[in-house]
Amino acid sequence: MAVLAEIAGDESPPPLPPSEGGEASGAPSTSSPSDADGGGKPSPRTSKPGRKRLVLTASVLLSFLIGLPLLLKSTEIHRSPLPSDAIAALSRRLHSNPPSFPCGLHAVFLRSGRDPSEASVANRIEREISTQLVDLPDASTAGKISVSVTVESAGGCSSSSKVASPWRCGAVTTADLGRGDEVFDELLDSALGDGGGDGMRVYTVVFVDSDDLKRIVIGKHRHAWVVGKVDEAEVVSIIGKVFVKYFMNGGVEEGEASTVKREFMPVGSDGNIVLSFSLLNADPSDWVYDWEFENIGQRMLTPVIEALRPIANINIESQVLYHTPKSSYSYSDDKLGGNVLSVGDIPFFVNSNEWHLDTSISATGRSKVLQFVVYIPSARECPLYLQLPDGELSKTNAFISPMWGGVVIWNPPGCSFGSKPHGALDKMSSEELMETIEIFIGQLRQLFGLKSSYHAQSMDGVTKFITSPKGFAQWELDLLYRHHACSNLLSCLTTLESLSSLVQSLPRMIVMDEIGRQVELSLEAASLAQRNASLGIISATRARALAEDAFFHPSVMSISYASIEHYFAIYMTAI
Repeated sequence: MAVLAEIAGDESPPPLPPSEGGEASGAPSTSSPSDADGGGKPSPRTSKPGRKRLVLTASVLLSFLIGLPLLLKSTEIHRSPLPSDAIAALSRRLHSNPPSFPCGLHAVFLRSGRDPSEASVANRIEREISTQLVDLPDASTAGKISVSVTVESAGGCSSSSKVASPWRCGAVTTADLGRGDEVFDELLDSALGDGGGDGMRVYTVVFVDSDDLKRIVIGKHRHAWVVGKVDEAEVVSIIGKVFVKYFMNGGVEEGEASTVKREFMPVGSDGNIVLSFSLLNADPSDWVYDWEFENIGQRMLTPVIEALRPIANINIESQVLYHTPKSSYSYSDDKLGGNVLSVGDIPFFVNSNEWHLDTSISATGRSKVLQFVVYIPSARECPLYLQLPDGELSKTNAFISPMWGGVVIWNPPGCSFGSKPHGALDKMSSEELMETIEIFIGQLRQLFGLKSSYHAQSMDGVTKFITSPKGFAQWELDLLYRHHACSNLLSCLTTLESLSSLVQSLPRMIVMDEIGRQVELSLEAASLAQRNASLGIISATRARALAEDAFFHPSVMSISYASIEHYFAIYMTAI
């Protein structure tokens, strides 16, 4: 073992590997600490970077700073400022002071005696009527009511001092009553003006001192008259009740007034209505009927359309359909000799699957379509009668569906229980078609919140109504104008508040300049409707239409907007 150790100690160490340059060096090698730790890492830079690298870095940074404004401008969202303060101010005005329009009440006393008419008498009666109106229920949408009185007799004519009287003294006398109510109604209209110079509607109640039986007549214009031997206190009471019940509330009872005030008028938001008239032949294998609606129907409806023009632009369409059975069931009644349809089955009468009524070409945009249907039953269910809840049969054999339209069940001539079909083509006679159109006009009145017709009523005397060929009396049209104007103002406010809330909730929502302009014009029209009674209905309709156009603008409806949190959730994950 010692010998092996000596031999190992005599051996020389192996030569060093050549350097990178290929030269062998006998000098001892020195290793840096980094080589000792694992080797291979370059030594840190001891000199500054070159100018070329600094220029490159600076150019990149400068390009970013120059392009940043352009990037922000290209991603900027255009938002036209909406007058939120003006919308809030309109809301405060409408809620604190609900929309209403001023009206006037003018009372005329035609006395038969020769006592001189003094102004003090007219002033005293004016105070009594004003006190009477305070004690009566609120007069619907009417605002401040101004009262004036005229007392006329053979001894002279005098008026109260507060309001200028529209009455032309001597134009009407008590002797004119003998010429008939229709003539007397026109004489009163010629003796009265249309109203105040500021557009305020003035309604007149005339008391005619006569020995005739006490009666009350409501004219087709803006006046009524009371005839008979009645003391002054009772006349004052009748004048107040006639003014509030009929001229202000449309003839409805006190308990029904709130329902009519809340009734939504069937008018499209764009101010258009389409009246679609359809003749339905339930089973053409039994009989087929046609009608001359283009000649008779449109001629009867033209005055109605002209009367309602300030409220809506109305178009008329008509059609004849076949194979249109009803959905509800009817039962036979031998006592009545026909089939009976109960009121409970009315909601299921309209057959939406078979009645293809929605074929209007005039209904564009946000127009409202009202359907008026003449239903001709088949031979196996003819005649078909509508039974009322009290067990009586309907006199018109018709019913309405609110906001949809009306239906008239028409039993053809010769239709009897168990009648046989003949399959021939017939036409509704002119008389039958005119009667049907009259029923449709009454249904249209009901859809607008009025009564279909006024029958003789008892209110401190027999009440008679003079009908108008337009289908609506002038005082009824005034009532519809006021209700429609108030409804449009409230609808305009609701739409503008919804639009303002929508814009504020979506910060990245685009608001075009056209939208802002429409909102401003809508606010201007709403303010004008509140200030000017004569332009109330027109301005209120325009205010609502502009608000609807702004809310349903194509730039608002065509893009889906997300909240700012949505964008944070997307881009934070990418970063």
